[in-house]
Amino acid sequence: MEQMFGKNGLKKVQLLPARNDEHGGVIVELQEPMDSNVFYSMLRASLVQWRLQGKRGVWIKVPIGLANLIDTAVKEGFWFHHAEPSYLMLVYWIPKTPDTIPANATHRVGIGAIVMNEQRELLVVQENSGNFKGTGIWKIPTGVVEEGEDIFEGAIREVKEETGIDTEFVELLAFSQTHKSFFEKSDLFFVCVLRPFSFAIEKQDLEIEAAQWMPFEEYAAQPFIQKHSFFKYINDLWLAKEVGKYRGFVPVPITSFFNDPISYLYVNKRDLNQQNLSKIHPLKE
Repeated sequence: MEQMFGKNGLKKVQLLPARNDEHGGVIVELQEPMDSNVFYSMLRASLVQWRLQGKRGVWIKVPIGLANLIDTAVKEGFWFHHAEPSYLMLVYWIPKTPDTIPANATHRVGIGAIVMNEQRELLVVQENSGNFKGTGIWKIPTGVVEEGEDIFEGAIREVKEETGIDTEFVELLAFSQTHKSFFEKSDLFFVCVLRPFSFAIEKQDLEIEAAQWMPFEEYAAQPFIQKHSFFKYINDLWLAKEVGKYRGFVPVPITSFFNDPISYLYVNKRDLNQQNLSKIHPLKE
């Protein structure tokens, strides 16, 4: 840990270990247990030092095992930015200007999977939990994309987990945005088209009550599906896609900035230059 010294060279107080971020601020990752009074002294001294250095935002990552230090930081003006299972992130803005600290992530990403076999039967499930439990409604497999997982990968995984069916991604059919859905956060929901290459269903007992291949017309005729505009639109889009009047989006690998890992841009590939895109598109059509 760094130390501050007086004019006589005697040690006055230790500073919190910190590293610079990319935006003129500092990041503190607490690891060692410490008394809250010791932390208070170190934090006050560190804030003085960072202010003299012209630092801006201060981030303190507090692991769950050091939760006793949170109250001390809050009393010094820090506020909660976000929490994860193993830590809480606190933040503080030093300059006397409006802060430019980005808000915590505001969305959850979900997927729905349209999986149709050659007999024009749709893969559908009845759920064991949530709003659809006990309703008798047959719906497409749905789920939430995991951290660090691409949309097309999440769709393939969720179908496999819920039904045991192996699939490959075909295209993104549509997406929706719903506000104040999950703990006041918004939902982005992506409807994906997948192609099955296994057909024997092995349902997941924990979340799925039943699963089956159902004729598309029988699925679409359910009163719930006919009543709700979201599902009605998805049915219409699928029917338009079947006759070639609607084109979805496929993932093309891209690089963003500097040394960022590969990500994916979802595009209407068929309306772009087929020859150029086919050279970089890694997924089957």
